[in-house]
Amino acid sequence: MSIYDHLDAQVEPTDKPPTRVSKRGIDLLHHFEGFSNEAYPDPGTGGDPWTIGYGNTRYEDGSPVRKGDRVTKERGAELFRNILKGFEDKVSVLVKVDLTQGQFDALVSFAYNVGTGALAKSTLLRKLNSGDYSGAADEFLRWNKAGGRVLAGLTRRREAERELFKS
Repeated sequence: MSIYDHLDAQVEPTDKPPTRVSKRGIDLLHHFEGFSNEAYPDPGTGGDPWTIGYGNTRYEDGSPVRKGDRVTKERGAELFRNILKGFEDKVSVLVKVDLTQGQFDALVSFAYNVGTGALAKSTLLRKLNSGDYSGAADEFLRWNKAGGRVLAGLTRRREAERELFKS
């Protein structure tokens, strides 16, 4: 079974735009973020920000994750759900065109990884909001670097997000 098998699942069409990430999107996020019960430094910078749980760099109150912090699997899942809502809400505000569930899920995954500020300033969002869905899909692939270096894990993530966006 490939890690991309879940990308082939069909999402039932609805008459309203998506505002919450589907199970498929959460599975993608969990796969690429992984889980750590101990805080670890950002792999792209080797330092700040510190990360815990499913890729969380902050707690619900906005305080940063710090070296030495620990969470249980249950607390990590709760933190993920609570933080994810903010990303879902921000993507819903930033995007001005209609989205499929797959497009929404891919954008939330992208924003969760790079931040909503980066999404807001991105060519990806500019192309999307101008109606260039194909051009926006291709922009995912440009975001595969950290600390100026191409990272294989980011390349795989962006390819998966692009495929989900195109589904």
